[in-house]
Amino acid sequence: MLIALDMDGTLLNSNGRVSKRNKAAIAKAQKHGHIVAIVTGRAYKDARAPLQEAGIVCPIMSLNGAVMTLENGTVLGDVPLDKEKLIPALEWVRAQPDLYCEIYTGDAVYVGLHNRAHLEALAEKTSDIAPELKRIVEKQFQQARVTYVDDIRLVWEKRGIAFYKVLVFSLHQERLREAEEQFADISGITVTSSHPNNIEINHERATKGQALMKLAAHYGIDMKDTVVFGDSHNDLSMFAVAGYRVAMENAAPELKEVSDMVTASHEEDGVAVALEELIAKRNQ
Repeated sequence: MLIALDMDGTLLNSNGRVSKRNKAAIAKAQKHGHIVAIVTGRAYKDARAPLQEAGIVCPIMSLNGAVMTLENGTVLGDVPLDKEKLIPALEWVRAQPDLYCEIYTGDAVYVGLHNRAHLEALAEKTSDIAPELKRIVEKQFQQARVTYVDDIRLVWEKRGIAFYKVLVFSLHQERLREAEEQFADISGITVTSSHPNNIEINHERATKGQALMKLAAHYGIDMKDTVVFGDSHNDLSMFAVAGYRVAMENAAPELKEVSDMVTASHEEDGVAVALEELIAKRNQ
């Protein structure tokens, strides 16, 4: 069995860590010969850090499947974006003071300094009337180890850098919809979301579902023997191809509608709750 786990909102708790129970359930699954893999929107290094802390070694399909890395560090495959096609839309995003942008490349996650400063100031300004916005901003900065540049334009002007994912974040969802429209007519890309306050742009072949299929083929596992766990819209592509789908209690309604099982939330060890039940059934 191939078990694919999303990270934020699924495997990790709100502190960005793997709980003891989830760690034990993964170790038990691996001990019984099942392959556990991470399929996440995070960059490889940002995905690997909490796994290392928990002592978990497994394949990592990062950046929504744009880079596929086996447990020994070998890159199984990658699917970069066509950077030149994105530049007009990125220029528009750059000019919007209330949009925050991260560019995920082969070597780093880049952010313009002015973007972060403005977003933090906006969250602070509204903290009295909307304290949840400040928490959302703090969580966004918790998820990625970023490299700051004075101007984000420097990233796409530099030659030889491969883009794997672009993330646009805003405290206002109507502004995100405007941003999404800027990318709507660009061929060869897909726009998903891992949170109501962001959109994520990848190559159209860089999806969690396609990464799952490639990994299953690599290990010679039939897709009917795959199990996926997720909570957000960027998990829908792997829910569409997996043999068994597990949605978290905190998942978006769209995932729950197409799931085979709804487990406990990411704060209540939902991954372990479902894994313990699935493995017990397998061993009967």
